[in-house]
Amino acid sequence: MAPRAFWKGYLKLSLVTCPVAMSPAISQEDKVRFRTLNGKTGNPVVSRYVDAVTGKEVSEDDEVKGYPRGEDDYVMLEDDEIEAVALESTRTIDIETFVPRETIEWIWYDSPHFLVPNDTVGEEAFSVIREAMASTGTVGISRLVLYRRERAVMLEPRGKGIVLWTLRYGDEVRNEAEYFSDLKQAKPDSKALALVKTLIKERTKAWDPKMADDPVQAKLLDIIAAKKKGRKRPAARRAQPKTSGNVINIMDALRKSIKAEGKGK
Repeated sequence: MAPRAFWKGYLKLSLVTCPVAMSPAISQEDKVRFRTLNGKTGNPVVSRYVDAVTGKEVSEDDEVKGYPRGEDDYVMLEDDEIEAVALESTRTIDIETFVPRETIEWIWYDSPHFLVPNDTVGEEAFSVIREAMASTGTVGISRLVLYRRERAVMLEPRGKGIVLWTLRYGDEVRNEAEYFSDLKQAKPDSKALALVKTLIKERTKAWDPKMADDPVQAKLLDIIAAKKKGRKRPAARRAQPKTSGNVINIMDALRKSIKAEGKGK
């Protein structure tokens, strides 16, 4: 059973409007979570805001946002001042622009959400917008207030529904040229390239979601289960062997790798 929608509103394109519901496409519910405890008493530890100078606890009513303008000097902003610059409507996804799907690189994608029509009357309008984007190879760009922040969002047709991606802010994405510009453009050795392609072919298989499993969480759950039953804690993790710092011949390493792949079958 699909989880309840956390957001309900309207999808709008010019004069076409339909009610929609949205749910996060990813979940953290099954992740192992810990509380910080007092090791002596076993009681939970709570955190409080404390004035860095006086050492006194600050009440929630006295908390304000501060923008640093110098050392120990801040411009203070009230909540209503911050909210005044946000979108007036937080319940309408008004598609302002369409762009070719392939022009938005993966680095801009933040969090995915599933968008579906919220009643049978709006299904036709929803499906028309979805299919029009799919047939033209475009995605819609809009703005929306989510998680108390205004964000640019991308609407991508997917199957019978639409995936709404929140997009990263422009100042969050670093310029790749700062990291890649000094790399050499030397053409790789053709023989080495052929051997790596052979290795790739040997290791190519269909994508399986299990490839993204979290083995650490599985081991943590085993430890927790053992402690619940009063069993001994598992053995400590062995130290990883140190890798050799010697420079090796890449052709020899590739040949040995391919030979090892063959033996593994």
